[in-house]
Order: sequence, then C-alpha cells, then structure tokens
Amino acid sequence: MTREDYPYLYETHMHTCESSACAHNTGKEMAQAAKDRGYTGIIITDHNWYGNNCIDSSLPWKEWIGQFCKGYEHAKEEGDRIGLDVFFGYESGYRGPEFLVYGVDKAWLIAHPEIKDASAREQYCLIHEAGGMVIQAHPFRVADYMEQFGQFPEDVDGVEGINGAHSSPLSFCHNHPEFDIQAIAYAAENHLPLTAGSDIHMKELLGCGMAFKRRLKSVQDFQQAVLGGEDYLLTDGVRWYDRAGKLL
Repeated sequence: MTREDYPYLYETHMHTCESSACAHNTGKEMAQAAKDRGYTGIIITDHNWYGNNCIDSSLPWKEWIGQFCKGYEHAKEEGDRIGLDVFFGYESGYRGPEFLVYGVDKAWLIAHPEIKDASAREQYCLIHEAGGMVIQAHPFRVADYMEQFGQFPEDVDGVEGINGAHSSPLSFCHNHPEFDIQAIAYAAENHLPLTAGSDIHMKELLGCGMAFKRRLKSVQDFQQAVLGGEDYLLTDGVRWYDRAGKLL
C-alpha cells in the first residue's frame, strides 16, 4: 500500500467567508487554492444557522439558505472552470457538538425548515430520509466556544478521526493531536467509519483529507465510499493512515 495507489485527494471539511464568520477566503479562492495543492475535489461545509455563520438571522428561511449556499456556489463555479470537483455539505452546531452533513442540497434545505431546530436524533433521521450522511466532527475537541460536549454514536454514520486543526503542522489553534487519537479509538469502539479533513478556514492551511483509488462522481459517491467499506487513506497533511486510522 503506497500513497501513489490513492491518487485522488479530497478535502471534506472546508469553510468559506461567504457563510462562515470564522473563515478568511471566498469559495472561489478556496477552490483555486485546493487545485494548486493537488486536490481532486473539495466539499464545502460552512457553519449552519446555529454555528458561527455571518448571515443575517432575521432573513426568511428561503433567503437565508440562499445566502448560506453562496460559498459553495462560488466554489462550484470556479471548480467547473479549473477542473476541480466541488460538492456540497454543511456543518451543524449544537452549542458544542458539531456534525458534518453530506447528501442534501439547497433545494432540500429550503423545503425542510424543520431541520433548523432538529435535535441530533431528529437531524440524523431527517438526513437519512433524504439519503444523506452525518459525521460527527472533532468529537473530543475542548474549546472555549463549546458550551457542552458529548458523543452521539447512535446518531451518526461516522466520525471525523483526523482533523487538521488538531494534528496538522500548519495549524495554529486547537493543537491537540490527542483529540484525534481519542476520536479514532471512539470510532473503533462503536464500529463507525472514519473521515479526515483540514477544517480549513483559510487557504494557507490546506493539507488534510481523504485519498481514493478512483475519482468520485458526486457527494453521494463519497458517502457510498465511506459507508460501503471502500479502501481509502486519511492524511493530516504529513502522515498517512489507513481507513481504520492506523499510521502507515
């Protein structure tokens, strides 16, 4: 098993300044930076309505979602131009626990305003009904902005085992690799698959992600690869791990 056997690298946890208040670059800039760093594709996962977003909360739901999706839409437009796969996702927040949601789109969000105040269990059921996937992001992170903590093995499809903010040598916050060690052990204990992402808020911090033997066709294809036991690698930008989190 070598890195060369997995030539298709994807970023799975990326924020844009169009939607995430903590981000520094636009979707277009993020797409170009990822292309320059050799990524095959990216998944935009901006902070949602109860996360650290920068969208006027007084907007009607449909308008709010329209603004929320701008970072993805700008990244997708640039990705189509430069030959980078760009898929849609988002990061939901619960005053501490956060989840990466994949497999729904702008139209689904507009049609399902009940997702806004869903509990973790309700979120899982709604996203599953739509054919999507829920991954718990950085489940063992300790930070001032997190009011509460918790693990949700019954309400997720997988665990983010490698988070760039914890383990990447480029990161300047949340620098605690033990958070990832705990997440990998937690996933194994609960028989949940692992993902990896940079949790990137500025283009200079790219490096983490997941590498596949084939090019992914869509975000649903990404879900199938994760949930179907497909072979892939995880990386923090320097070190490489197998899909179970074992260092190669």
